Amino acid sequence: MARNEEKAQSMLNRFITMKAEEKKKPKERRPYLASECRDLAEADKWRQQIMREIGRKVTEVQNEGLGEHRLRDLNDEINKLIREKSHWERRIVELGGPNYTKHSAKMTDLEGNIVDVPNPGGRGPGYRYFGAVKKLPGVKELFEKPPELRKRRTRYDIYKRIDASYYGYRDDEDGILEKLEGPAERKMRASAVADWKDMENIKKEARRAVKSGEVAEVGTVSKILFEEEEDVVEEERKIEREREEKERENEFIAHVPLPDEEEIKRKVLEKKKKEMLDKYTSSELLEELIEAKSLLNIKQ
Repeated sequence: MARNEEKAQSMLNRFITMKAEEKKKPKERRPYLASECRDLAEADKWRQQIMREIGRKVTEVQNEGLGEHRLRDLNDEINKLIREKSHWERRIVELGGPNYTKHSAKMTDLEGNIVDVPNPGGRGPGYRYFGAVKKLPGVKELFEKPPELRKRRTRYDIYKRIDASYYGYRDDEDGILEKLEGPAERKMRASAVADWKDMENIKKEARRAVKSGEVAEVGTVSKILFEEEEDVVEEERKIEREREEKERENEFIAHVPLPDEEEIKRKVLEKKKKEMLDKYTSSELLEELIEAKSLLNIKQ
């Protein structure tokens, strides 16, 4: 009995579905060219239909288990629909409708960053990748950023950041150095004052002992003598250094051999003799004189 009722129910459902389809208008087909549409509402309707188809296919392409070939086919179909959508959007603008291209979605990489994919043709968006297609071999490399080449710093870039603080000229401004040097300065000053006082007391005792004729302590006297001897030696070294510096300044270095005083006198005398002979004698007389001297074996 239940079986017959189920059969009757299924036949009723089929009959109701058939009557509803008869009442419907014949299914309209989207025009192949967007330029054939003359109505703004119709153009917007076809754009919405394309958007729904893109949404279904984008949802389907997220499944990584479909296989590489099926994923690539779906990605091609989505790109084809996107190009068709751009045609309908331009047609809507031509018919006086809103410009949807200003608010179009951008393509992102695996990390969610926007990737600009230009179209070589110059019109409309370029080829895009969706869902699991981004992880396919040959596509994944397109979204990987090339390694950044570290630019070598030049000497100008290195010295550009160097200022007075680098050389320590502003160490006193922060107050840290003053806090660290303050206790050490006070300690060194107290030590120097104590040494000076001890030395003054030792000198007073030594003078008192010399005036009274008493013998001063050996350690005290030796300390005073050592101090005085060290001062004398230091003074002598200072004088010696000053003298050497003066000698070094006044020293004249001859790079060629210079004649002594006797040789200079002899040269001057010979020059004067020659001038006198040239003045009071002729060349013939001079030659006769030289010949006579050679005969008499006279050298002067």
